[in-house]
Amino acid sequence: MTFDALARESGISKGGLLHQFRNKLGVLRALLDRQREQFEQIAHEHLAGGTARTEPVLSTQIAIFRESINQPDSVARAVLAALIESPALLDDLKIHDAVKMEKLQAEARDLELSLLRYFAASGIAFSTLLGLSAVPDELRNRLFDRLLDDTKW
Repeated sequence: MTFDALARESGISKGGLLHQFRNKLGVLRALLDRQREQFEQIAHEHLAGGTARTEPVLSTQIAIFRESINQPDSVARAVLAALIESPALLDDLKIHDAVKMEKLQAEARDLELSLLRYFAASGIAFSTLLGLSAVPDELRNRLFDRLLDDTKW
């Protein structure tokens, strides 16, 4: 990934990036940190929404996947860039993901169904972020609504 592409994805000028960071890995680390902060904010807002959830960890993750593609300045693409540029940058994310999976398993009434919902949301998000999804926005939003609706499962 070039500095031009990083500037475009981050919404920061190339000069601003070069001034703040010594190399692309520094930029990618900062983007990953920003993504974590965004996801934590989405999780906090989702849980503060007042709706009681049967599986709060699962519903929070689905909400994060949904918002990662709905935010105009989402840095979720930084994960994809990091994977290509330096897979070792994802080691922390793998550890965090393992902890998240343990929590998801602990709360699941039906683990297989919970994992199906989780990976359906993940697949929708990543196919959209990669520009591979032909699903219209309205349908995609209805799918996320259904994934989040505990009464449908």
